[in-house]
Amino acid sequence: MNCCLLIPFMVGILLLRPCLTATDNSETQEVKQPMESYRRAKRGWVWNQFFVPEEMNTTRHHIGQLRSDLDNGNNSFQYKLLGDGAGIIFDIDNKTGDIYAEKKLDREEQSLYILRAQVIDPTTGRAVEPESEFVIRVSDINDNEPKFLDEPYEAIVPEMSPEGTLVIQVTATDADDPSSGNNARLLYSLLLGQPYFSIEPTTGVIRISSEMDRELQEEYRVIIQAKDMIGQPGGLTGTTSVLIKLSDINDNKPIFKENLYRLYVSESAPIGTSIGTIMAYDYDIGENAEMDYSIEDDSQPFDIITNNETQEGIVVLKKTVDFEQQNHYRIRAKVKNRHVDEQLLKYHTEASTTFIRIQVEDADEPPVFLLPYYVFEIFEGNLYGSVVGMVSAKDPDHRNSPIRYSITRSKMFSIDNNGTISTTNPLDREISAWYNISIMATEKYNEQQIFEVPVYVQVLNVNDHAPEFSQYYETSVCENADHGQVIQTISAVDRDESIEEHHFYFNISEEDKMNSSFTLIDNQDNTAIILTSRSGFSLQEDPVFYLSILIADNGIPSLTSTNTLTIYVCDCDDNGNVRTCSNKKHQLSTAFRAEVIIAILICIMIIFGFIFLILGLKQRRKQVLFPEKGEDFRENIFRYDDEGGGEEDTQAFDVAELRSSSLRRDRQARKHAPSGIPSLYRQSLQVGPDSAIFRKFILEKLEEANADPCAPPFDSLQTYAFEGTGSSAASLSSLESDVSDQDEHYDYLNDLGPRFQRLACMFGSAMQSNH
Repeated sequence: MNCCLLIPFMVGILLLRPCLTATDNSETQEVKQPMESYRRAKRGWVWNQFFVPEEMNTTRHHIGQLRSDLDNGNNSFQYKLLGDGAGIIFDIDNKTGDIYAEKKLDREEQSLYILRAQVIDPTTGRAVEPESEFVIRVSDINDNEPKFLDEPYEAIVPEMSPEGTLVIQVTATDADDPSSGNNARLLYSLLLGQPYFSIEPTTGVIRISSEMDRELQEEYRVIIQAKDMIGQPGGLTGTTSVLIKLSDINDNKPIFKENLYRLYVSESAPIGTSIGTIMAYDYDIGENAEMDYSIEDDSQPFDIITNNETQEGIVVLKKTVDFEQQNHYRIRAKVKNRHVDEQLLKYHTEASTTFIRIQVEDADEPPVFLLPYYVFEIFEGNLYGSVVGMVSAKDPDHRNSPIRYSITRSKMFSIDNNGTISTTNPLDREISAWYNISIMATEKYNEQQIFEVPVYVQVLNVNDHAPEFSQYYETSVCENADHGQVIQTISAVDRDESIEEHHFYFNISEEDKMNSSFTLIDNQDNTAIILTSRSGFSLQEDPVFYLSILIADNGIPSLTSTNTLTIYVCDCDDNGNVRTCSNKKHQLSTAFRAEVIIAILICIMIIFGFIFLILGLKQRRKQVLFPEKGEDFRENIFRYDDEGGGEEDTQAFDVAELRSSSLRRDRQARKHAPSGIPSLYRQSLQVGPDSAIFRKFILEKLEEANADPCAPPFDSLQTYAFEGTGSSAASLSSLESDVSDQDEHYDYLNDLGPRFQRLACMFGSAMQSNH
């Protein structure tokens, strides 16, 4: 099968059919090529390319025509367009096969479109040819100007650089097709920057064209232009600016602007006193401006040091001056840069100098110590009055006044008139390793002249602290522990300072070696491990073990301490996990069992002592309540409330009030008393109780109450079955008396109120019926 392609603007097109016609909007050209070179092996579509200029202004631009060899021109076939942009950017006439561009194309957005075409028989709806793929390429036009993408540009170049020194390279880009003519071929030119800089037209490399001095101008602004079309007329241009800064080199030496400086110093000024400043100027900056001052004659008592911040020269007193010996000095100072490259030595051949005149002023100077400060050493533990060191001061004036020394704010040291410092208390390095004290020197003839010097006392170490455990260890061992099982790793610390590294030696005391169930292995690295020396422990029999461990240090002389390791026996499961252990409380109760028991016994004895004292006081008070024979007794009724004790629970009633009551009970005949009543008791009812008999009776009852273990310690109701005689209100007893033989009832007591309820209950008709 053969096909025809009509293509406008054909330039260098590869034609793949025997006859191909290319047409544009103005004319049609016929191009013939040998048939054998392009004949295909089988019938079908021919792969072709179409070229479309970008940025075409027409709305519908004709690109070319596709036509099958089977098409006889009677519009019997339909053409379809598929692929990239089909139906949106590109369209095809389904009858003629003409292809159109519906939109303006931009090569910079997309330069190639791949499409497919089909020829369909409308009567059958089937394709008469296989799909054919072709390419539409967008040809470039010069519609993009050069652009510098890396701007803004900045560059730094040393000042005084020779001609041709590379400064920076600028690069512009053009979005046009570099393979399409000269649209993207750029040339660079310098719009601003001559005569100090130049640029290579094709590379954009900027170079120095003449030497520049930073001290005259520090930075330059250069304007670069890039033009496409190899700089031909009509080409597009783009510009950028480059800021070029000159870095400093040390091409200037410092110079004194003053030929003479006048300074003053007092003869009393101490060494290191600042007398004044001098100043040199350097036009360089940064490190290149750093300078050093010096004095040509080193024998002078002065020196000059540099202030690194201000670059001033500070004149200081290097040696003491004496007005009486020399009252003025004339010195010569010089200055030079601190950092100078060998290549720039030509700028620093001769240093700048100036003169300094220093006038010494007379003064009454304070005492001067031989040293600006003192450092002494003393071993710790020295006795009271041990010598630490000696300081010395003198009066620099002619009169040479004697000096008295004193120590300010120190309780550990004292000083005598010779300047000898001694200790007033024992020193302990572990408390304080350094002491900073001030020694004051005062002139004897002028106590206003005082000077202090710092003294530093270092306390040297003496091996006076034995090593000890580094921490408190909570060690446990399982009841089912095996022989040789590691139960604890121990370490030690020593508060002493050692010149060499501390080394500790661990061992078990001799007593524990014989009886202990544990062994110790020294690891020789300041640690040791504790192992079991037998298997099987009992939480009930031996809940706690105390292992005495000896720790020795490597000091001179070596010190040894005994440290106790407490090991608790624990009940563990089969995996060795602890379930129950003896605790500290049990340990303390065991260790202090005797002390606790003694304390408890003492407390019990004190409590019993208080009880006996209280009982004795109560016994004595009860004895006072019943005096000897001949004392007056009154008949009282005591009522005690059951719920409490004390004086407020007791109410007393005089029986005489019963006689004065308006209610008088009628006499009734008493029943005869039984014949079994003892004669002594009957006699007491008739003639009244003898005081001795009554007292004896009360004491017997009191003794019974005191001996009763169930009796409360407070006041309570006590019933005394003893009845006296001689009462004007007659006897209240239910017993028969000699006054009347008739029976007497006491039911009237119920009418006397609540105070007589107890008597009514005791001596009422119910009680008589019982009798």
